[in-house]
Amino acid sequence: VSSQPPPRNMEVSTAADRLGSMREQLVSRSLAAYVIPTDDPHQSEYVAPAFDRREYLSGFTGSAGTALVTVNEALLWTDGRYFAQAANELDPEYWTLMKDRLPETVSIEDWLCKTLKSGDRVGVDPYVLGNDVAKVWRDKMSKVGVCLVMVEDNLVDLVWGQDRPPLPTEPVFHHPLQFSGCSVREKIDMCRGELHAAAATCLVLSALDEVAWTLNVRGSDIPFNPVVISYVVVHAVSGAVHWYIDEGKVPHQVLKAVNEEAAPYKVTLRPYGALLADVRLAVDSGGTRVLLPTTSSLALHEAVPEPQKIAKRSPVSLWKAVKNPAELEGMRQAHLRDAVALINYFVYLEEVLKVSKTLITEAAGANKLLQFRQELKDFVCPSFATISSSGANGAIIHYKPPEVGSKGISIDEMYLLDSGGQFRDGTTDVTRTMHLGTPTDHERRCFTHVLQSHIALDTCVFPAGITGYQLDAVVRGPMWKAGLDYRHGTGHGVGAFLNVHEGPHGMSLMRKSCDEFGLQSGMTLSNEPGYYEEGGFGIRHENILVVRKVDTPNQFGGVQYLGFEHITFVPFQKSMLVVPLMSPSEIEWVNNYHQECLEKVSPLLVGNESALEWLTAATAPIEIN
Repeated sequence: VSSQPPPRNMEVSTAADRLGSMREQLVSRSLAAYVIPTDDPHQSEYVAPAFDRREYLSGFTGSAGTALVTVNEALLWTDGRYFAQAANELDPEYWTLMKDRLPETVSIEDWLCKTLKSGDRVGVDPYVLGNDVAKVWRDKMSKVGVCLVMVEDNLVDLVWGQDRPPLPTEPVFHHPLQFSGCSVREKIDMCRGELHAAAATCLVLSALDEVAWTLNVRGSDIPFNPVVISYVVVHAVSGAVHWYIDEGKVPHQVLKAVNEEAAPYKVTLRPYGALLADVRLAVDSGGTRVLLPTTSSLALHEAVPEPQKIAKRSPVSLWKAVKNPAELEGMRQAHLRDAVALINYFVYLEEVLKVSKTLITEAAGANKLLQFRQELKDFVCPSFATISSSGANGAIIHYKPPEVGSKGISIDEMYLLDSGGQFRDGTTDVTRTMHLGTPTDHERRCFTHVLQSHIALDTCVFPAGITGYQLDAVVRGPMWKAGLDYRHGTGHGVGAFLNVHEGPHGMSLMRKSCDEFGLQSGMTLSNEPGYYEEGGFGIRHENILVVRKVDTPNQFGGVQYLGFEHITFVPFQKSMLVVPLMSPSEIEWVNNYHQECLEKVSPLLVGNESALEWLTAATAPIEIN
């Protein structure tokens, strides 16, 4: 699996040239504006380099954001995770940063409605705009006479020209039953059951993690995400599956393994670019009713007439989110092994900074951690670009240190490390914050309040049906009491050797989509409250949780109650805690958690005396006077 995208550099003159060329394209097509989403044709959060159009045009490298270019202006919307990063990367001479989800910031569609005049046309590539988003935009814009126009040729590609990276060609590999826990045949049966219930004849899957999950395959088409660029169509009556993919990427043995798991059903390859034509041919022949996920591209939805379309959330998204026993056990084991790499890194870091007093940069630290992970069984690649951030860089929520010229990690500053790995049996994501020198009282208090919020979620018990949107306020409570908060969600789903960010569930007060699905036993969720002072420091404490059933003394209304099992076992820095601020139950939680870390991880450190010594000291109980 690819772990690093190729480097991107944006010179000032290039920014002007690219915007100038874009505006020539707008004028030639009589467009008042053109929208450049982050998405690829599969509405992926992270995209292959060939689809890094928004980054190419704007220079902004974050994973979330939408650019808008008019004849006179260039604007970029992104959320609170990226405000500081976007401010650093966008050239203010050419670009305006729109801080999305703040009360004073208008949405893209509202900006277009207020700025453009009746009769103006807004262009977009229909393959990279989700139909659900397009519907909202069209409804609003039509009220003021502004038209959303599908432009088949992506205008950024025309500007990019021959310098645009090619589509990836790395081969697909099989994800065997020992890890997947569910055969392709069983998954096809689930799809057929959904199709029969909806009175549909076929299901189109376009999300790359859903394709990989359904066929029990993995790939390396997107950095950090083990997916392959392709579509799947499942037919209700026959159970036949058409896999739309560059056929040269599917080794014979992989297709054979997939079909052995799918039997008696048959998985057949089709050219990647043939999907739309095949869908149009099927609906034109009559009698076809297509189940299309609402989040699929505008291009796909436009290919199916409304009477023959059933638009709803993909059923696969929820099946994939609720892990089976094999996937859960794989996730547990991956996190235990991952703890070894992190502990080895922290031992190394303390040795370098406090004993040898040698300079190590943020990027060098991230690379050293990667070396420790590469020593682990079944490690494939990082699950995202490591956030190794010292001091003020910790306040850049999704900071990535540059390979050349990154800052040195200092014992006089807070150090935030957010990293993860892709393993054959699971995906990890863990954040720890530390100070290896003398922190200020303010830093320690903030550190403590963030951990109190972390504990609040870890120990929460709630009735089934409660959503992450509702629980988010429970987590923030301890921080709100101290007048602290953060501009990102508290948690996201995590794939099983799939995308590190996985829906449809999540935990955020800022995303109403997190209120659509109640948490269910078997779901995974990150627990990552944080606090950030721009120009000062950042703090985040992150574990991965599994939603589990909880036995309660009562079950009001006959409802099952749920809680969490943490599967990350890396100690928190005890010396950063202001213990008098903590309740006895919070101190007890820390002591119990650290005892678990010692018991579960120490067997993996046999023969590694320095790491075992570090772990033993880090997990010694806090004494309550």
